Amino acid sequence: MTKKIVALIPMRHHSERVPGKNYRPFAGEPLFHHILKTLKSVPELDAIMVDTDSPVIMAGLERFFPDVIIHLRPQHLRGENVPMNEILIHDSGVIQSEYYLQTHSTNPLLRSETVSSAIRIFFENKSQYDSLFGVTRLQTRLWDKDGQPLNHDPSVLLRTQDLPPIYEENSCIYLFSRQTLLTRGNRLGEHPLMFEIPPAEALDIDEELDFIMAETIFHQLYG
Repeated sequence: MTKKIVALIPMRHHSERVPGKNYRPFAGEPLFHHILKTLKSVPELDAIMVDTDSPVIMAGLERFFPDVIIHLRPQHLRGENVPMNEILIHDSGVIQSEYYLQTHSTNPLLRSETVSSAIRIFFENKSQYDSLFGVTRLQTRLWDKDGQPLNHDPSVLLRTQDLPPIYEENSCIYLFSRQTLLTRGNRLGEHPLMFEIPPAEALDIDEELDFIMAETIFHQLYG
């Protein structure tokens, strides 16, 4: 039976920069628990599937999230340099859906209300956009590698809050159809909608410092 929206969460066992990142304790429980609790509170989602090669994560899913679908990532997609789009194309062939929402376990501060809002806004504007991705607004003076200003005139010292905003893709949310994914070979379509996420929710754990910052913010917000 075709589902309307399925959440896909890829979780590798190994992590180069933060060892054991996906299942490392975060605020008292494994990191991946947080995003699953968030997604389970999103009423618009019909199913959640975790793609993983980790026996630790699979055991945790079976014990604490028995209604989450587990998919064992095939060997040829387990390498460090395998593009995420290839994994998503594979996963969307495993479970049928009209649309897919992809996020990561490394976004533990993302709120269920934000995910629901992204879904609602996308479907309200579906006639104009074929996909959606999360962004963080930046209003700071940016320069390229050659020392050229990207978003400001150095001779006019505007306050940073008066600079034209520029947006960073934050990897928190992607929403797309399988047709877009197969046609483009990419989770972003030809006309993607940028969905702004508050910086406090958009922190993505890539480095050890990110882990510390995210956990500190989590404790400040939720105790």
